[in-house]
Amino acid sequence: MQEQTNIFRKIYLLLLAIGPGIFAIGYTIGTGSVTSMIVAGSQFGMQLLWVLFLSCLFSGVLMEAYGRYSLVTGETALYSFRKNLKFGKLISILIIIGITFGQWNSLIGILGISANAIFETLSLFIPVIKGYEYQSVLAIALTIIGSMYYFLWHGTYSFFEKILLVFVSFMGLSFFLSLFIILPDPKEIVNGFVPSIPQVEGGRMLVAAFVGTTMASATFLSRPLFVQGKGWTKDNLKEQSKDARWAAILIFIISASIMAVAMGAFYQDGKVVEKVLDMVTALEPIAGKFAIAVFFLGTLAAGLSSIFPILMITPLMIADYQDGKLDMSSNRFKILTGVACVIGLSVPIFGANPIKAQIMTQVFNVFVLPLVIIGIFILINREDLMGKHKAGLLLNSGILTALIFACIISYNGVIAIIESFQKVPVPVN
Repeated sequence: MQEQTNIFRKIYLLLLAIGPGIFAIGYTIGTGSVTSMIVAGSQFGMQLLWVLFLSCLFSGVLMEAYGRYSLVTGETALYSFRKNLKFGKLISILIIIGITFGQWNSLIGILGISANAIFETLSLFIPVIKGYEYQSVLAIALTIIGSMYYFLWHGTYSFFEKILLVFVSFMGLSFFLSLFIILPDPKEIVNGFVPSIPQVEGGRMLVAAFVGTTMASATFLSRPLFVQGKGWTKDNLKEQSKDARWAAILIFIISASIMAVAMGAFYQDGKVVEKVLDMVTALEPIAGKFAIAVFFLGTLAAGLSSIFPILMITPLMIADYQDGKLDMSSNRFKILTGVACVIGLSVPIFGANPIKAQIMTQVFNVFVLPLVIIGIFILINREDLMGKHKAGLLLNSGILTALIFACIISYNGVIAIIESFQKVPVPVN
């Protein structure tokens, strides 16, 4: 018994050592990511796995760049943009506006999906509540957001890190278990690394959503703040690099598992996910109620792991811009997180489809990404700031390739949004 306890403790300490990477996983793998992976897996199998791989690869590169810059200079991202870049104030303000819009819209979908996930899991075991879906979902959403806001009033960096560790652990274990229950075709997974874009309606939108949720600008901009909260210094450069690598690897493994589960459960039978209930009806005949509960536990953990960071992002960015400090206790922090909580209740209050809301909001996240990449590329190559730690050939190649990739995806996202608004119903004579 003592030996088992020691093993679990070692695993816990290993996960806790990931540090700021836990926040990166929490930001990245929310219900927006889960939704995008499930929709992609159900409609296209593993065809977009290559997009996920590149997004995670470049995410690791950018986490390394932002983390290294912070440890060497002692400065945070937006504060440095404002201080050291030409037009830095304008760039920083545009980034704050863009990320706030994208993250608050993501929160709307996340809270809606999380509340629906809990309701539909409960309805499997308590069928009588099915007649009260709207009231139940709204009550669940209020409970979730109210609890999160309470913790934000009383928590510290260390507390949030441990909470996210629990959520991320449950999420990863749930999706891994679901993967082994469904057992998708390995050939499909291998073929997913061959680049191709689905030439169907919504294909471009989904590619942009993939990148928007995986290469999340908020993840990179907040990294210096969380590195600061961890207490790391220039002496922790190796730990920072290891943390960035592990975060990117775990994001890819967990996200790919979700896509593979969706492929095994939906794609081969020609089923399409349009609402949260579709996930239940397709999984139940294959794996039974227990497996559904496991899958939804992962979905719920993904949602909860994202709500914390998303509620925090706007006040953190404003504090970063003004003072270059991690702020989790000011009145501004409490007011802005409260505003985000109210906005997040939009889907449960109005009863909208959270799946469609979530896909669209992920697309908007890609538009500030090029600015975020260009900013760190300039700063990390300035010898007066970085000294001997400025970016070398390998890191610069990664950042520039990430920029090209982000610009292509941003253009792709613009085309996708224009196409979605140009759809005009054909009159019926």
